[in-house]
Amino acid sequence: MVSRVSAAPGGYLAGVTVDPQVRAPVGRFDAAAAVLTARARGESVHQVLDRNLNELLQELRVAITGVQVLFAFLLGLAFTQRFGTLDAFERTLYTLAVLATALATVVLIAPVSFHRLVFRRRQKAALVAVADRLLLAGLGLLVVSISSSVLLILDVALGRWQGLAGGGLIALTGLLTWYALPVWVRRTGLGVAPDPEEDDGQEG
Repeated sequence: MVSRVSAAPGGYLAGVTVDPQVRAPVGRFDAAAAVLTARARGESVHQVLDRNLNELLQELRVAITGVQVLFAFLLGLAFTQRFGTLDAFERTLYTLAVLATALATVVLIAPVSFHRLVFRRRQKAALVAVADRLLLAGLGLLVVSISSSVLLILDVALGRWQGLAGGGLIALTGLLTWYALPVWVRRTGLGVAPDPEEDDGQEG
């Protein structure tokens, strides 16, 4: 006899059919969700965790590249002659942009240190879960750093209202496309692949 299990925390496949006699502890950093996904995809738990980790690393590389470029620009800005003419509001914006970018850099690189400290301790499920949350936090900080940087640049180049409009537009676009849209798709279930058993039943 089988039962249907809802998605566990961590973004693994929902609605996986499992044997109720097999009990796996469901916690924040355990591999229970990976076990469910492995059964649905015909993979081993190690294959699921390896694939999830590789996907996270690819996403981290994309985010880190943007953070590095922005961080280099902001650090160099403080040593230009124009920086001395900034008013209090613009200096506050610069401080916010630098701090947000520095925090995003630290948070996005943190999974590397985490991986080194749990290396060969059979805790890859914890690594995947922690890296997932750190990536989300780092992207949130990146939205703040990009928005404040755009606001600062437009404020200096064009004026206060143009800066506020441009920075607000960037912040709103980032929140909508990076968070609101995927959360809406996740909650509505759009594009969810059917269960393998349902496919087999339709083909038969």
